[in-house]
Formats: sequence, C-alpha cells, structure tokens
Amino acid sequence: MAPFRAEHMGSLLRPQELLDVREAIREKGLSEEQAGLPAVEEKAVGHVVKLQQDLGFKAVTSGEYNRTRFWGLMWDEFEGTIRLQDAEASMFRLYHPDVVSLIERDRKVMPGDSVIAGSKLSYNPAKSVSNLHELRLVQKFVPESEWGNIKLTMITPAWFHMRYKQGRAYTKEAYANDAEYFDDVAKVYQAELGVLYKAGLRNVQFDDPGLAYFCSDKFRQGWEEDKDNIGTVDDLLDAYIKLYNDSISKLPADFHTGVHLCRGNFIGGRHFAEGAYDIIAQKLFTDLKVNTFYLEYDTERAGGFEPLKYLPKDRHVVIGAISTKLRDLEDKEEIKKRIYKAADFVAAGSGQTREEALKRIALSPQCGFSTHETGYPLSEEDEKKKLALVRQIADEIWGEA
Repeated sequence: MAPFRAEHMGSLLRPQELLDVREAIREKGLSEEQAGLPAVEEKAVGHVVKLQQDLGFKAVTSGEYNRTRFWGLMWDEFEGTIRLQDAEASMFRLYHPDVVSLIERDRKVMPGDSVIAGSKLSYNPAKSVSNLHELRLVQKFVPESEWGNIKLTMITPAWFHMRYKQGRAYTKEAYANDAEYFDDVAKVYQAELGVLYKAGLRNVQFDDPGLAYFCSDKFRQGWEEDKDNIGTVDDLLDAYIKLYNDSISKLPADFHTGVHLCRGNFIGGRHFAEGAYDIIAQKLFTDLKVNTFYLEYDTERAGGFEPLKYLPKDRHVVIGAISTKLRDLEDKEEIKKRIYKAADFVAAGSGQTREEALKRIALSPQCGFSTHETGYPLSEEDEKKKLALVRQIADEIWGEA
C-alpha cells in the first residue's frame, strides 16, 4: 500500500502528438472528437503508464495528460463556481506568490484560469467527470488487482481561496464568511472522493502550493500588512488544516491520503516559495490527518531535515530530493546520505532507530515533470534517467517497491 519507496509527483512530460491535438482544439475551435483527442489521449496515457511500470513505479498516474494545468477541471465542474474574466487586481492578495508571478511584466505568463463561488457550491455527478475519466483511463492499462496502487493527484481544497482578498473567494450572495464557504468546499470534496472510491481509487495526493507559502517570510509580511485580513496568518493555516480534515473525514481506512507541499515548478522551471518548513512543521504534521507528506528537498530553499522530528509515528514522509528542473543527474551516494540524515531526525523525534524510521520514508523527485503543458527543460530521456535513479536508490536503501 502507498506510499511506495519510489514515488513521483504525478505529472510527466507530454508527447508532442497530444500537445498538437490540444492546440488544434484551442486554435481552430475544433471539438475534442473532431481533433481526435479521445484516441490520442488514450494512446498517450497507455504509453506513460507502461513507462512508469517499466521503471518499477507502483503508484502510477496518468502523467496528468488529461489536464492542461495541474489543478485540472475539478473546480470548474462544481455547481456554483464562476470563472473570472479580466478580474480586477483589487480582488487578489498581491503578495500571494502565484498572483505576484502573474502580474510581473517581464514574464510571459498568462493569468491562470481562476474561479470563485458565485452561488452555493454543490456536487453534481453528471458534471464532475474529469477525475473519474482520468482514473478509468489509467485503470485500462493496469491489472485490476493493482488498481489500488494508482495515484490520482487532486488540487488542495484551499486553491481558490488563498489567492483572493478577504471575503473575495465567493460573492456576498453565496456566503457570509469563510467558515460557511469552507463547510461547502469540504462537502463537495467528500462527494468527489466518495465517487472515486466507488470507482476503485485508493490513493490520492493533494497538490498544495499554498501550505509552503506559510513558510515564506514575504507572504507572512504581506499578510500582516494587509489590513483587510481577519485574524492572523496562523489562524488561516488552522482553517486550511480543518478544511482538509473535514474533506477527508468520510474516507474509509483503506484510502491513502497524502499532501504535496509544492514550492512552485512553473513554466521555464521557476519556483515561488522560499522558506524552511520549521515554522509550520509541528502544527502541520501533528494536526493534518493525511497519511503521507510529500516534501520538496531538492535545494536549500526548503531548509534542513530538522522539522522531520515532529513527524508522528503513524505518518510517512516522501523526500523530494531529485530535481525536475535541472537536467544533471544527482549523485546517488549523496542522495542516500541525505535520506539517512532525514531518517535520523525522524528517528530522534519518535524514539526509534534509523532502521525503524526508514520504514516511514520514501524518495521522489521534488515536483512534477510537467506542472503545465509545456516549457520544461528536461527531455523524456532525462525524465526516465531521473525516475530510474529514484528507483535505483530506493532499491539500494530499502530493497522493496
């Protein structure tokens, strides 16, 4: 059962044929059927599932080939959401790293699709189909006995809240305050996860750039200076932890949940969040009731492994020590040393031996290989070498999947 010793974060480099078809849909106004998307998408997912299987990865994903951006279409499918067009800058927290990146003049990054709750959020199974479609596509290429290993990535329930100014993630007609809004977000996530569970999903990884922003001095300072905010920045972290816990509260015990604290891996391989995990680690690891934390540790921006001493005995950590932004292959022995160092901190915090602590640790690249459709510095061959290195190190440390 997940997490496995060798993991990756979900997105993989997309084949040109798939990119060409999506471009034809966008540029020529063709329907998905006219452009031939269903067949091309299925072929591409089949290829990428085999690529993962051949490299010895158990928690296979679709490569996020069904999506153009890592958060997919899930929020567009919830009843009550409206997509913003040319929104006023005054709606946004301009100190939020995602927003900052979108308003920089020298970078050609188009504003991302952004939604708010225009009316009360609710779940409509007839509309919420994209995650289910993605899961079923992967299942076609995996023996049914291994369906429980398939990993689906899902955007954090706080994704379309943190970027907006106080009270602007929803209209006044929809919700009176954040607490009401969060209650309904949790309900639609419970419904989505319930449907996916019935379809055979047992492994979800929430992708959450926002949690890493709580480590950022710049974001914390921006929050303090924003007089519209209600409460402290740590109150917001508490609210997001509660939102997660409510969202996963109905899941059966055999459903593995994890959260990936993304530090940004945008077009051109840039990143957004600086700051060590220390400031949030104790609260996050103790209070957030997921099984596994996927942490980025490829560079100094994440700080040291000391915060891992707060990892409770029933939680796992996946160390993202291999870069998806740099083509050069990491030194295998150096990475092994880092894993052992991480294990020593986990062990010290839990009163365990290194060997016992290692049972709760795994290795992965620090982020996805293709958070968005294009613009990444690695080739598929580079990607395969990186994944093979993860698998090789995992075999040498643990000798198991």
